[in-house]
Amino acid sequence: LQKVAQEGLLSDLDKDVVDFGPNFDETEKEPLVLPAKFPNLLVNGSEGIAVGMATSIPPHNLAEVIDATKAYMKDENITTRELMRYVPGPDFPTGGIVMGKAGLMDAYRTGKGKVLVRAKAETVDSKTCRQIVITEIPYEVVKCQLVKKMDDIRLNKDIEGILDVRDESDRNGLKIVVDVKKDMDAQFVLNYFYKNTDLQISYNFNNVGIVNQRPVQMSLMNMLDAFIDFRKEVVLKRSKYLYEKMQKRCHVLEGLMKAVSILDEVIAVIRASKDKADAKKNLCEKFYFTETQAEAIVVLRLYRLTNTDVVQLKNEYAELVAEMERLKTILGSDAVLCSVIVKELKEIKKEFGSDRRTEIQDEI
Repeated sequence: LQKVAQEGLLSDLDKDVVDFGPNFDETEKEPLVLPAKFPNLLVNGSEGIAVGMATSIPPHNLAEVIDATKAYMKDENITTRELMRYVPGPDFPTGGIVMGKAGLMDAYRTGKGKVLVRAKAETVDSKTCRQIVITEIPYEVVKCQLVKKMDDIRLNKDIEGILDVRDESDRNGLKIVVDVKKDMDAQFVLNYFYKNTDLQISYNFNNVGIVNQRPVQMSLMNMLDAFIDFRKEVVLKRSKYLYEKMQKRCHVLEGLMKAVSILDEVIAVIRASKDKADAKKNLCEKFYFTETQAEAIVVLRLYRLTNTDVVQLKNEYAELVAEMERLKTILGSDAVLCSVIVKELKEIKKEFGSDRRTEIQDEI
């Protein structure tokens, strides 16, 4: 997996933040959802067909989606049009040009909309001919099939003046070159390809997601809402888990520090005991240690009784108490909880954010 998946989707999975259920053959448990730190449904998109429903959500730019989430958390009365300043449209990994602001507005306001996705091309003049150079194609278009369709148009002479169609893609990126005669209008040829091949396609938004166990047609705002609610739940569960874990550790440290302060008496009791179980029982009875503290004392190694380690115990205890106070504020204040979510979003954006690849054009 890429680092962004490890950090952004899987971190905290071991902290009891999401529900687990049986896998396909019920031999193991698997998470029902992943504790995503960013709105993955928007960033990665999703396509699929199920019984009686389908979904088609395009991928978006990570940095833009994070900015929109932060803006929405800051102002819950923000409008869809204002959110589109942050998320102007989808950002396909294959680049290309998305055309049609009206379709984008419909998609982000209602969950349904239609846009055109066009390849990125330019015309250049060589010594012998004119060339149409295509460097980006629409999302999910199969390049070899596209090149074949374009070459079939040349072979069938559906349009005159096309000399050659070839795929010059290499490790540096995609490149399809079309040679046309010098006296031909290269833009006319390109327009013909837009109309008759997958150099230009329609993309239909159908933003259906599962919210509270049921399918919902979701606007941009609904998606951000669902993510924020989910993320609050994850951070609260994580904070509660860590708080309880630290509380248990503090309890053990209290026992160890108490034992060190009456070390000679503790050693005498342990030496006089028959076995480990008896030693624990005697420690609990004589010094009022709990079962957990007694267990930690009897398994303590002798080198841990040096002055240095006593100082370390005290330092660790002080750090844990301070961290527990911080966690208590997260658990008790919605404003602090939101600030933690925003801080983590900023960290994800700083480390993994990238520039937009897809160009947005208002008019078709």
